[in-house]
Amino acid sequence: MKLITFTQGGNTRIGLLEQGNIIDLSVAAPTLPTDLAALLAAGDAALQAAQEARGLGPHLSAQEVRLEAPIVRPGKILAIGLNYRAHAEEAGMTLPEVPLVFTKQATSINGPFDPVHWSEDSTSLDYEGELCAVIGKRCRRVPRERAHEVIAGYCVANDVSVRTWQMRGAPPQFTMGKSWDTHCPIGPAMVTADEVQPHNLQLHTYVNGELRQDSNTDDLIFDCYELVEFLSTAFTLEPGDLIVTGTPSGVGMAMDPPQSLVVGDRVRVEIEGLGHIENEVIHEPEDLRY
Repeated sequence: MKLITFTQGGNTRIGLLEQGNIIDLSVAAPTLPTDLAALLAAGDAALQAAQEARGLGPHLSAQEVRLEAPIVRPGKILAIGLNYRAHAEEAGMTLPEVPLVFTKQATSINGPFDPVHWSEDSTSLDYEGELCAVIGKRCRRVPRERAHEVIAGYCVANDVSVRTWQMRGAPPQFTMGKSWDTHCPIGPAMVTADEVQPHNLQLHTYVNGELRQDSNTDDLIFDCYELVEFLSTAFTLEPGDLIVTGTPSGVGMAMDPPQSLVVGDRVRVEIEGLGHIENEVIHEPEDLRY
């Protein structure tokens, strides 16, 4: 099942994506929440009701709506650094013994096809195509062998990074370098976990049609289930929380010479079975300044 968040006529709600068409759950299952995180929090019965609406209408064309980030305002965005073997090698780092965890602020969330902002103080802009796991149940101290029970689904993410801010000072400022507004596009849908084999998925990132990242999630150092176990040892995970699991090799920073994104660039990240997101880099609008 592919669950989406979309806007039509100024009204944002959730739906099912079926072969390019959308089933509006606010019509097909009007008793369900209209927010995906709230739907997950409502439990298995709510997901079953959404599943049963697959054969119902009305159907909307994807061209009629604006696709939003599946989780519009996550409670937590937990991101992992140096979590692909080849990426750690290109960065000249030894393989980590435990996950390197940082956070992205909720205001960095962006839609799957919305622009990413560039400004004069974020000129070292870089891409990081990543698999994103969406938590479906409130949980704490989840053992690895049961972690699949608390992951609702998966989507595509781009952990956009401002490298000068990330590397500013010692130690590095990962949260400051990776939390800029618009710098966490996700989508296009949350594909439910029953339809995904998360640890054997092809991942590709393109910049202006040029293949930059070509990998498979089987290169993850700490897989999704290990990450759930590690993170939930310290704090409670809640429905709609995101775990952005790390990027493979091929980032712009590691190229010779390093390549930063510039205004007009288009970054496309696609993951097998999950679809793709594509975001154009634009100047940060002046009206956002106080």
